[in-house]
Amino acid sequence: QVELVESGGGLVQAGGSLRLSCAASARTFSRNFMGWFRQTPGKEREFVAAILKIDGSTYYTDSVKGRFTISRDNAKNTLYLQMNSLKPEDTAVYYCAAHDTGTVYKSRSYDYWGQGTQVTVSS
Repeated sequence: QVELVESGGGLVQAGGSLRLSCAASARTFSRNFMGWFRQTPGKEREFVAAILKIDGSTYYTDSVKGRFTISRDNAKNTLYLQMNSLKPEDTAVYYCAAHDTGTVYKSRSYDYWGQGTQVTVSS
């Protein structure tokens, strides 16, 4: 069973915007935390943002604060990542993920992962 499916990636010029979506199964969407990570070739998966189910608290890595916004639509079981003022260094495969316990900032805490969507920002 596919638990998480990302969409919305693509090619955009620097300064542009994209909105990523992650359609989740009811089981994964019920996890305490959902988050976004990104990965470039040869590097470890990097935390981008996370959101807590119970109160909507959000967490961001410093490099995206003020530019990216994570949100969730509970009626649609969908997680979003609105990305504005994109930079070439934001280029990566973006993954959504879900988990219940452990630190939100580490990929090892997450139990469920999507297949990823490519975001490419041209200069």
